Amino acid sequence: MSDTEMLIEEIKTLPADCVAKVMEFVKSIKNNSNDEAADTSWFEKGEECPICAKHRDPKTGQELFNAETIAGMQEVEDMITGKKPAKWYNSLEEMLVDLDSDD
Repeated sequence: MSDTEMLIEEIKTLPADCVAKVMEFVKSIKNNSNDEAADTSWFEKGEECPICAKHRDPKTGQELFNAETIAGMQEVEDMITGKKPAKWYNSLEEMLVDLDSDD
């Protein structure tokens, strides 16, 4: 007997109110499957992620970042180009001790 056939046999033994709950559950599963397919369609179409798209200027396409992120990106750029010295650590503990001493 297949899983589908066993499920049908089990459903036949349920009271009407439970059958209605099973029906709601099945519909919910179908709706969730359709929603998941819709969520991935942008990827399948080769389009940009909708979350990423919200962080772009609609006119210029330029990425939008808050001031803290911009400052962090600038700091990394300054370290890469040698404008700001980069610190190196041999362990996480060493870094944490250094961070605590900056207070």
